[in-house]
Amino acid sequence: CTGHGEPFIRAVAAYDVSCLMEYKGLSLYDAMNMVVNDKLVKLDGEGGMIGVDGQGNHALILNSAGMYRAYRSSDGGSEIAIYR
Repeated sequence: CTGHGEPFIRAVAAYDVSCLMEYKGLSLYDAMNMVVNDKLVKLDGEGGMIGVDGQGNHALILNSAGMYRAYRSSDGGSEIAIYR
């Protein structure tokens, strides 16, 4: 998690993503999108999350104007970004 920390802590953001994946069967992307763009926004939280699941799927979700983020996969895929 990155951004202003208090809303992420109050939202138990990383744990919430894990629970949404385990108990609701959401994908990593959908779970992170729900937490970052719904739950955190309601708490005036701004920032984002970078995640990788057990199958190697990745998600880079943010609700702010920008966030330094990058990934590189074993198959050669990559992304580097700062702004939306």
